[in-house]
Amino acid sequence: METLQEHIAAGMGIAYHAKKLPENKAIISEYGNRTFFELNANCNKFANYLLENGLQPGDAIAIVCKNRPEFLEALFGPLRIGLRITPINWHLTPEEICYIVENCEAKVVVCDASFTDFFKAINEANPDVKLLSVDGDNSLAKPFLKTISDFDDSDITAPTAGRSMLYTSGTTGRPKGVFRKENPPPSKTEQLTLDTAAFDPVSDFSICPGPAYHAAPLGLNINISLMAGVGVYLMDKWDAEKMLSLIDEHKCTHTHMVATMFHRILRLPEETKAKYDLSSMRWILHGAAPCPVEVKQGMMDWMGPILYEYYAATEGGGCFIQPEEWLKKPGSVGKANEGTEVKILDDNFDEVEVGEEGTIYFSAPSKGRFEYYKAKEKTSGAYWGDYFTMGDIGYCDEDGYHFLTGRSADTIISGGTNIYPQEIDNVLLMHEKVSEVCCVGVPNKEWGEEIKAVINLESGADPDLVLKELHAMAEEKLSGFKKPKSYEFWEEELPRLPTGKIQRNLVKKRFW
Repeated sequence: METLQEHIAAGMGIAYHAKKLPENKAIISEYGNRTFFELNANCNKFANYLLENGLQPGDAIAIVCKNRPEFLEALFGPLRIGLRITPINWHLTPEEICYIVENCEAKVVVCDASFTDFFKAINEANPDVKLLSVDGDNSLAKPFLKTISDFDDSDITAPTAGRSMLYTSGTTGRPKGVFRKENPPPSKTEQLTLDTAAFDPVSDFSICPGPAYHAAPLGLNINISLMAGVGVYLMDKWDAEKMLSLIDEHKCTHTHMVATMFHRILRLPEETKAKYDLSSMRWILHGAAPCPVEVKQGMMDWMGPILYEYYAATEGGGCFIQPEEWLKKPGSVGKANEGTEVKILDDNFDEVEVGEEGTIYFSAPSKGRFEYYKAKEKTSGAYWGDYFTMGDIGYCDEDGYHFLTGRSADTIISGGTNIYPQEIDNVLLMHEKVSEVCCVGVPNKEWGEEIKAVINLESGADPDLVLKELHAMAEEKLSGFKKPKSYEFWEEELPRLPTGKIQRNLVKKRFW
């Protein structure tokens, strides 16, 4: 293998840069650093450990780790020898972790030593699974770095590209493994990401504020940076001011964020934001959750036109919009990527007129078509012929730009009318004293459901005054059937996935 593309295709992209840029920092984190040479060596050691323990192409391993170098060593090593990798959300309960470990058929689990409950639960539910502990000892596991230390660190001579099988967040039931029998060709979203990022291995450095187990931070922040020879700072726990300080300290140039992060950064006091030099930043990619127009516009006004947005999911699909386009089409997630067809269908699976709302369907790729692992009924429910849906609601304008208005799983049905709460959230978030908002449907004997707005206020806000002003905002900006019938202020933070998405189902559950 001589070219970078050949190395990446064989799961050996880091090996290429380990030869070209051995002393360049590949990873900086609160749990340790790695040069490209060190990262590559440990990936090879782990791959050889797995081979000696009898794992074959197609076998599975799982990773339950925080944002740290060992996470990536546990990921990229197996990808060189044809294994299937499942990173797991470590915010889940032990029972949910065990479900995924069993469902994905993992033979080895690499887990942070701090998650003591997970070791016990996995061992009891799956006693044949080999456990490796990271950054600490556990009587049920072998220490990761010590265990692999004696294995060969030279590059795999006949690499076989593996693949990942990530699990959806499971907001409508058990998490679902997104499985592909073969790797699809690089998506247009990935290509547009690389093209617009324009990485320079000599001068660039990325920062990853999201959890590495999630598809977007892993694929569109960490992986593309490392494959381009650009190092990454892995944040352990996201904090608005801390991220600004790290960008200043490490002169970061690239990142991937979600709308919630934008919102919280913009709410920092002006004197706080002014403390840090962010002039090095020239590319911010975002997606994973809808972004209110006012929030994205605020980021553009502050940081400049450097925000690029995609609309896709673990399952696939893809729209992309560049900053100059978005400024002409505020709120859009872009046009369908080349090679991807988008249809917007009503409940009878008929295409709607331009500008009308419906469920968004993407054409499925001819190669690498996904299925939900060991869940035929869920797979068939996601497809309509050669098209699939993530359940999102939206419309397409006369110029071919797509807009999201909600998600079908979140739909409030009041008096037979479908109401998409994201639209209402976006309006109420415009109030300067509203920190977070989540509108849900609550029981109503006459209408079935009515709208309740659950809100976190900024510190020091006067609830009575805010309530009065929110009523006025709703009166001015929302149609009658979209106005919340009640408001509730919570002192506890609204539940979120680590990716930034509010877990609307958990909020709703309080009222049913």
